[in-house]
Amino acid sequence: MNKHWLIVIVASVFEVLWVVGLKHSYDVWTWGGTAFAIVFTFYLLLVAGRYLPVGTVYAVFVGLGTAGTVITGILFFDEPFKISKILLIILLLVGVMGLKIVTDDKKEGAE
Repeated sequence: MNKHWLIVIVASVFEVLWVVGLKHSYDVWTWGGTAFAIVFTFYLLLVAGRYLPVGTVYAVFVGLGTAGTVITGILFFDEPFKISKILLIILLLVGVMGLKIVTDDKKEGAE
């Protein structure tokens, strides 16, 4: 895995943070943290998109963010645990890993 895919993973972690922040922010500090996470997430996506195929970057980002958000809801916010949710997350992550595997890391014309 190269550093640009690592950037996509970090962006996905920050996506989970801002999605949770949208629901649970209640004062200027928590809203400020949420706004920072949003801006930082998209900055990281812009950086990764310069070196990796943008469609695959976005699909991996959304897949990891979705899985992370659902798992965070189950672990920290008492959302119901359903085996069907977990199986669908696994299916989603298999698709994301498949995209990563079949995608050439070098973008045409990029160094």
